[in-house]
Amino acid sequence: MITLRVIVDQMIAPVPGGIGRYTEELTRALIASAPLNCEVEGIVSASQPEQYAAIEEALPGLAGLYKTALPRRELAAAWQLGVTTSPGPGMIHAPGLMAPLRRHDRQNDHTQVAVTVHDVLAWTHPEALTPTTVAWTKARMKRARKHADAIVVPSHAVAAQLAEIVNLGDRVRVIGGAVGTGFRLPSNSSATELLATALDLPSEYIVTVGTLEPRKGVTALITALGLPGASDLPLIVVGPDTWGEVDLGSVAEEAGLTPGRVRAMPGLTDEELAVVISRASVLVFPSLEEGFALPIIQGFHLGTPVVHSDAPALLEAGGDAGLVVEREDAAGYPERLAEAIGRVLTDRALVQRLRIYGSDRAKAFSWRDSAERVWQLHADL
Repeated sequence: MITLRVIVDQMIAPVPGGIGRYTEELTRALIASAPLNCEVEGIVSASQPEQYAAIEEALPGLAGLYKTALPRRELAAAWQLGVTTSPGPGMIHAPGLMAPLRRHDRQNDHTQVAVTVHDVLAWTHPEALTPTTVAWTKARMKRARKHADAIVVPSHAVAAQLAEIVNLGDRVRVIGGAVGTGFRLPSNSSATELLATALDLPSEYIVTVGTLEPRKGVTALITALGLPGASDLPLIVVGPDTWGEVDLGSVAEEAGLTPGRVRAMPGLTDEELAVVISRASVLVFPSLEEGFALPIIQGFHLGTPVVHSDAPALLEAGGDAGLVVEREDAAGYPERLAEAIGRVLTDRALVQRLRIYGSDRAKAFSWRDSAERVWQLHADL
């Protein structure tokens, strides 16, 4: 039996975040798509019994769970120093940069380690991260350059950016993600209506996903809605109300919007998020840089018209399925966003085209496909 061991520790981190969700979805798909005589085990730091149980419940079919002797923080430090507590030789897949990276003999003991780099923000937008995260990411990347057998990235855009930062030769593989398995509408229209009522959704609105972090472009979107002739629809921001010392209310007030027109909706479940996106008149994703384009793929999946920036990862994921707005000339960005939103809200033919193209484009992303490509990657190694 051939075993692929996946580091699933991020699933039980204090804040699992996007990588935690990615880890769960990819591992579940790896289990479901395992080739004949292959199985998937998990690697996790020393944790509480209920945390181990949560992983096993979320990942039915997991062949086993290797529990290291060290808790998460100490394990990360040990792995950074090249000291490892792992189940021995074999295939290891890390959904992030936290991995037992050290010198190994792939030819003789068949040990191979693949890590994942989701973005290059530590180099391009360090202000978006904590100084500790920036330092940790750069240190882990140095070890990956020396010892990783493969580096998985979610898009060709990240691959190109990474190539300018570090020489990884031919070890980089592009394997994207997909919408979560729980990201779906309720089972019937009545349940959807009840959930929309519970969420107090307006009859018409614009939706975006992100924070007030400058890179996300949400401030430019809010500014756009305050321009003369812009749409007067309310804006729902799927994300927190504040970022640092800035809050949505103040940004909206500066843009001249009436109180309450911009509303934050953090902490949504997958089902709630699906309802919010599906009922929006348009999803606007104005981010200036991303590693992967999950929000616009979610919009495509539900048939919601999408407006997005020309950030390379968004262009790559969107194809012709979204209405693209150029990021250059930051001062003019809000005006271009307002114009694009106006087009979607008034041009029925455009909306119909975006819905059809988006629905077709969404089919290009599936966790099954991602998992099969991971299995193939390790087979190639």
